[in-house]
Amino acid sequence: MRDGFWRMLAWRTNCAMRDVSAEEAVTEAATADLWLGGRLRLYQPPRGDHRAGTDAVLLSRAVRPPPGAVIIDVGAATGAVGLAVATYEATAKVILVERDPDLAALASRNIQGNGLDGRVVVTAADILSVESRRAAGLSSNMADLVLTNPPFFESGRHRSSPVPGKASAHTFSGGDLESWLKACLDLLKPGGTLGLIHRADALPDCLAALRKRFGRIVTRPVQARSERPAIRVLVTGIKGSRAPFTLAPSLILQGADGTMTPEADALHRGLSWPP
Repeated sequence: MRDGFWRMLAWRTNCAMRDVSAEEAVTEAATADLWLGGRLRLYQPPRGDHRAGTDAVLLSRAVRPPPGAVIIDVGAATGAVGLAVATYEATAKVILVERDPDLAALASRNIQGNGLDGRVVVTAADILSVESRRAAGLSSNMADLVLTNPPFFESGRHRSSPVPGKASAHTFSGGDLESWLKACLDLLKPGGTLGLIHRADALPDCLAALRKRFGRIVTRPVQARSERPAIRVLVTGIKGSRAPFTLAPSLILQGADGTMTPEADALHRGLSWPP
């Protein structure tokens, strides 16, 4: 991405958010958590609201981007996934896309607090609206990698959380999984990679939405313990590829004694990339 274009995007983002400063949005109850073995300091809403956890850790390591990649974190919340990738990859340029202005403001604070101002920007945009995306400077075919943790449920098909922030994060508003992934497809360059994490029982819907749009799809089940069913799936795919589907070995989070497996521990502490 040309430096001039990146500066223009950052300028437009700052203008769009000039009335929603991070200091205004962060309440006294917001907490700062140390992530990745202390490499990342992340301000998040109070407990009870949507907070980044293991899903964000796993998604941030789903794909290793090439040097200098442009990465978009769609539905970024406070920016955990995109900020983690920017921490791992010193040349990556990351755009955090979040529709909730308070979460976007917290993401802005996290960018500044981790010294990532030059490589990470946040924009408040509704990913499901073409007009909103374009107004925020998000154009077609601009990203090498899109990472997303889509809302897990469609409106009216589950009991929403009584906590507004959590309900908003978990439930689609004015769209569904297919329209969400089509928007991600729009942002990706031909040959670009999509990475997502979702409920394990939603895998058929994920694959149906990716069909004929992505190839070289790799699905990795995530299990709390080896004897239990998968609770999540990590799915990656290449835009426009015709390569076949792969089912990867499961990622096991805990051993029989309830402690993290070595792989899960390494991921949470931000050690090495998976082979």
